[in-house]
Parts: sequence; structure tokens; C-alpha cells
Amino acid sequence: MTNKNQSCGMGQDSMPSMTCLIHVLEAWLGVEHLEDYWNFANYLLWVFTPLLLLILPYFTIFLLYLTIIFLHIYKRKNVLKEAYSHNLWDGARKTVATLWDGHAAVWHGYEVHGMEKIPEEGPALIIFYHGAIPIDFYYFMAKIFIHKGRTCRVVADHFVFKIPGFSLLLDVFCAIHGPREKCVEILQSGHLLAISPGGVREALMSDETYNIVWGNRKGFAQVAIDAKVPIIPMFTQNIREGFRSLGGTRLFRWLYEKFRYPFAPMYGGFPVKLRTYLGDPIPYDPKITAEELAEKTKDAVQALIDKHQRIPGNIMSALLERFRNKEKINQKTL
Repeated sequence: MTNKNQSCGMGQDSMPSMTCLIHVLEAWLGVEHLEDYWNFANYLLWVFTPLLLLILPYFTIFLLYLTIIFLHIYKRKNVLKEAYSHNLWDGARKTVATLWDGHAAVWHGYEVHGMEKIPEEGPALIIFYHGAIPIDFYYFMAKIFIHKGRTCRVVADHFVFKIPGFSLLLDVFCAIHGPREKCVEILQSGHLLAISPGGVREALMSDETYNIVWGNRKGFAQVAIDAKVPIIPMFTQNIREGFRSLGGTRLFRWLYEKFRYPFAPMYGGFPVKLRTYLGDPIPYDPKITAEELAEKTKDAVQALIDKHQRIPGNIMSALLERFRNKEKINQKTL
């Protein structure tokens, strides 16, 4: 209960500002017990906030399964056309890309800076930093399909292909699990291909400091050399603030190393500002080794992080960026 002898003025007996505001609203609106309603609302917020933080990440999974259901319906309705058309799935891809692009715009104010660096035709290898959930890459694929009319193949971890119901989604959006020879073949056929060298390990074990977790991986560099294609580095600002993982703790790190499966819980789904930045392409150089190219690519991704990411990342700051005007830049924004 509020002490009736207190006032809204300055001094020792003044009320807290929020209590004072509530009393002003009670007098203005003619509503009694508004402070009790406010305290009850605060209590509900305190009780349900932890639950909300655990539920939000699963909304992304819900969207993925909604996409899969749509693809199954689309497949059944168009099964007779498959024998007559080489582009059976283009309509489905366009619909799904529009759905994800809309979600990206509304929930994250998503932007891509440097889309002009993606070739209109011909191959390129895109190397990106892996967030706890790579929702930025889903958005990026949608942007490429809508604005470039191109499908970007992607190398996915083997466990993704074991998730129930995901096989059709992975087929339609051309996800592969390797091997190196298949990646080279895709690039030599003139397609775009994306690889995250850190993969699931980076998703689980990196954190708000945005440390790159690639180890000594250089297979992606050998792929680029064998296919004679440029590498385009990519990083999404605030991706770690959108979703956080507990995979860096000792228990979940051990579980992943033991079973090669991401058991770690995640939380988030916050509507933070997401901006994907594409760096300058690293051209094919026949004289460079895979080790040198891998290090050069890592430096390029790190340079994007250093330039565009606040470290350590902060969820509240990333949320507030939705309401701030970004300084004008020379890069093209989509």
C-alpha cells in the first residue's frame, strides 16, 4: 500500500515516479485500484517471461514445418506436371521465399548490404558465420531468390537430414551434406553454394563475443580452389542477439563432442535488428594454398564482425536498433 502522506513532489516523502504516474492516471481516468492492476500485470510478466523466452525459438521451427506442409500440398497438387516441367518447384520456392522475406521484414527489419556482390549468373562460394540458429541464412536465401532469381545451394550438417519431415524441404532448397567432390561439381555447374566452416560447433560454442570457431578447417578453401571460383564472405549483425545457445557450457559441449548432435537448449527469438553484410569477393588465385585461402577468408569474415558488430553483443541495444536511423552507407540495401 502507498503511504497517503507521500506526495508526487520532490523531497524525502515523495512517491516513486511510477506510483505517482499511476495516481495521476487514476484521477484522470476515474478508475480506482489502478495500482493493483499494474502490480498484477508486473507479476504476470515476471512469471511468464522465462516461459516466453523458451517458446519464441520454437516459433521458427513452427515456420519451418509450416513451410514443409505447404511443400507437401504443392507437390500433391502438381504431381502430374512433374513429367512436363523442369521448374516444378519454382512456384513453391517463390511462395516460400515471399513468406520468409515478409517474416524477416516484420520481425527483424532485415536488410542485406552488398547484394550487388552476388553475381547475376555463374558460380560463387559464400562463406558465412553460423549463429545459434541460422535464421539469417534462411532470410538471405529468400532475398537471393526474389531479387536475383537464383537458388543458393547450402552444405548442411548431417543431423539436419535426420530431422523428421525435413527431407522434402532440404530437397526443394538444394541442401547437401557434401562431400567435397559434390560441392566442386555444383560450383562447376555454375551454381551458388554456401558453407559455414564453423557449422554446428560454431552455432553451439560461439557466443556474444562472436568468436569464429573454425578450428583447422580448410576443406571449403580447397573446394573453391578446385572449382576455380571466388569466395564471398558474409556476416549478419546481431544474429547472436536474436537467439542464444547454452551449448558453450561444459555438459552440452561434452554431449556434442560425444554424440555429434546439438542437445543444447536455446532461448530468444527476439525481434532484434538483423543486417547481413557481404564482403568483397576473394578472387580465385591458382598460386594460393588451401591453408592460405582459409586464413584469408577467416580474416575477411572477422573484418566484417569487427566493422559491423558491437562486442560483446547486447540484446537490448540490438532491439533499440530497430528504432534508430542507420547512418547512410554507400552499399546497396535491399
